[in-house]
Amino acid sequence: MELCSIASGSSGNCIMAGEGNSHLMIDAGISGRKIEQGLNSMGYQTADMRGVLVTHEHIDHIAGLGVIARRHGIPIYATQGTKEAVLKMKTVGKIDESLFHIVVPGEKFWIGELEVEPVGISHDAAEPTAYIIRRGQKSAAVITDLGTYDDEIVEKLKGVNLLLLEANHDVNMLLAGSYPYFLKQRILGRRGHLSNELCGQLLGSVLHDRFGAVMLGHLSKENNFPELAYETVRLEITMGSCPYTGNDFPVYVAERDCVTKLPPV
Repeated sequence: MELCSIASGSSGNCIMAGEGNSHLMIDAGISGRKIEQGLNSMGYQTADMRGVLVTHEHIDHIAGLGVIARRHGIPIYATQGTKEAVLKMKTVGKIDESLFHIVVPGEKFWIGELEVEPVGISHDAAEPTAYIIRRGQKSAAVITDLGTYDDEIVEKLKGVNLLLLEANHDVNMLLAGSYPYFLKQRILGRRGHLSNELCGQLLGSVLHDRFGAVMLGHLSKENNFPELAYETVRLEITMGSCPYTGNDFPVYVAERDCVTKLPPV
């Protein structure tokens, strides 16, 4: 199972996951050209993707969706709420509605050899989802853009081998920064974004002996540093109640605008 970030952050998000003859894209929040370049660097093409799983309609997750839909006719998987929101956004251009396949959180479906499970998350979007992708005993999950998590999300992520998890901001940097008050409250709210500390706590709840690696993603350019996210998450693991430390498994930080790969499992 592969899990690779082509871009990750507030300026654009695009992830690739899969195994064998089935590979999927999770979000298309950068230009079609950059998506193609990123996939080419890993030996793939956009046309090779069996589908695009859309997490939600914010522009940093769908900026290139219209281009690749029109150019390649790739199937698009999204919740009903996300589909309706995407189709209303003029910035992505016209998308053939027949390309959409509606997914329902908690209801698994298949794309080629891959089983996909959408998981509902808390974010200020129409009907946002995270995704877990499985093939046999191997699995990968992409979960970003959530202000909080609950027992259901923890249970869903237990047993996952590869994980891309949001570590959006350092709370102190955000509070002391230049963002207006309303935006700070939005980010810190239950429908906002996951902090470094909460990322580490969630990760500590789902680790297991067969866990492969985690990639910290969707870092804020203004309110975080890669080194800070890395150290904070590892410290939360070590100081938490789980039987693991931050040194027990690989922790990667997704680059903002170039490919970052986890070791396949």
